Amino acid sequence: MWTDLKAHYARTEGRNILNLFADGDRFGDFSAALGDMLFDYSKTNIDADTRASLIALAETAGVAARRDAMFAGEKINETEGRSVLHTALRNLDGRKVEVDGQDVMPEVLDTLSRMEAFATAVRDGSYSAQGGKITDVINIGIGGSDLGPAMAYRALSPYADGPACHYVSNVDGADIHDVLKKCDPTTTLVIVASKTFTTIETMTNAETARKWMAEQVSDTGAQFAALSSADDKAAEWGIAAERVFGFEDWVGGRYSMWGPIGLSVMIAIGADDFRAFLQGGDAMDTHFLTADFSENLPVLLALVGIWHHQLSGHGTRAVLPYDNRLGRLPAYFQQLEMESNGKSVSMDGSDLTNQAGPIVWGEPGTNGQHAFYQLIHQGTQVVPVEFMVAAKGHEEDLAHHHKLLVANCFAQSEALLRGRSLDECRERMAAKGLTGDELERQARHRVFSGNRPSTTLIYPKMTPYVLGQIIALYEHRVFVEGTILGINSYDQWGVELGKELALALDPILSGEQDGAGKDGSTLGLVKYVQNA
Repeated sequence: MWTDLKAHYARTEGRNILNLFADGDRFGDFSAALGDMLFDYSKTNIDADTRASLIALAETAGVAARRDAMFAGEKINETEGRSVLHTALRNLDGRKVEVDGQDVMPEVLDTLSRMEAFATAVRDGSYSAQGGKITDVINIGIGGSDLGPAMAYRALSPYADGPACHYVSNVDGADIHDVLKKCDPTTTLVIVASKTFTTIETMTNAETARKWMAEQVSDTGAQFAALSSADDKAAEWGIAAERVFGFEDWVGGRYSMWGPIGLSVMIAIGADDFRAFLQGGDAMDTHFLTADFSENLPVLLALVGIWHHQLSGHGTRAVLPYDNRLGRLPAYFQQLEMESNGKSVSMDGSDLTNQAGPIVWGEPGTNGQHAFYQLIHQGTQVVPVEFMVAAKGHEEDLAHHHKLLVANCFAQSEALLRGRSLDECRERMAAKGLTGDELERQARHRVFSGNRPSTTLIYPKMTPYVLGQIIALYEHRVFVEGTILGINSYDQWGVELGKELALALDPILSGEQDGAGKDGSTLGLVKYVQNA
């Protein structure tokens, strides 16, 4: 299949995307919807034959069977011997999901109920701190324990009518220092998000927060909550069992926002809106499970990604949300994709024969237009772009702002498609009175090659439900890509070596060990810090 697809790409590489719109309703044929959400991939170099070949690739790779196995609780994370069931966290109907013959849903729903009771108590003041009603919540985590909730809190700020939420992840002391100075320890709740309660960055920050709080609060444990499965360690911190919310090893960090890791978001927006977020994810799950591949949004998004990266050879993918509140979404998707599919060996341990894991990056529009869009339009490398935008904003009195935002989003995708030819640029320069060599020189600087691919995801308005749909859409996209590539998207062994070396370097930096066995560069850097 791969050989045939690469040959197919070679035959179609030079064609112009704009010319594909000449026949029929290309937009209608190369877009798909889930309710009011529309995914347009007509501005790509994919035709009906290409799509059919890509779908055949997904079918041959066993995407449907592996998808069903994941939802059924089978241990598709084979290198760790674990199920992959973040989908169970948004299964509000409680449909039976078994792991090792045990239905996990009663515990999932019980934990959700406990979270809702606690979040409601924090919001209405029935759970209070030494200084009264909670005014601030500090979520301390890292990776998936931070990126998800921090992103969602900002994205859903129109719905955030609870305590102010702050997020600390970096072990750099500046991170927690800058958050603590904004808060009153007598009215602050600290949430420590660490499955094992041993994550070095998280626990270092948590200890700093505890010392800060202890300066004015006699019982610090009463103002801490733990998102952890290590009940005993949380108890050592004085955190009562009713404020400990655990989750199983079948929930990976970057997929964990649907459960206890989302507690800060629930406190901010309320239990009902958090349930709407879960319902949006569940709706995408149902669509992924039931829609034909030709209309299946996660499958189509994945196949477009495969076409652009593995077959077209484009090394990066830009995610460009035209929504300022989605400012952290590209970073969230960066972790989701690059930590999941940044692999070099297949499931059986053999070397991959295809590239895996494009570099994912991006910023919100329109800011990016005045930064890196120059390279996207006129640079020598092609960067496939994934635009996303809401049809309407939340600020009704500023509707003219949103209209301009949408116009910019559509204009950028059109500009990438159309470009501007040298002849057009010559005419423009001639109209300005230029002639001869200067006309030619100036014209060439203004040429846009065009024929650069993009997709657009559009939805009515950014709501908790829609955010749930989008996050689940991209989760399943990563799954489909990983399955087609034959890799395990649910482990992250590449993260571990750096952690181990950092622990080993700590006593060397403090002078307790001499650094025997370290390379000359590392030792030189250590000595520089010691002598600074």
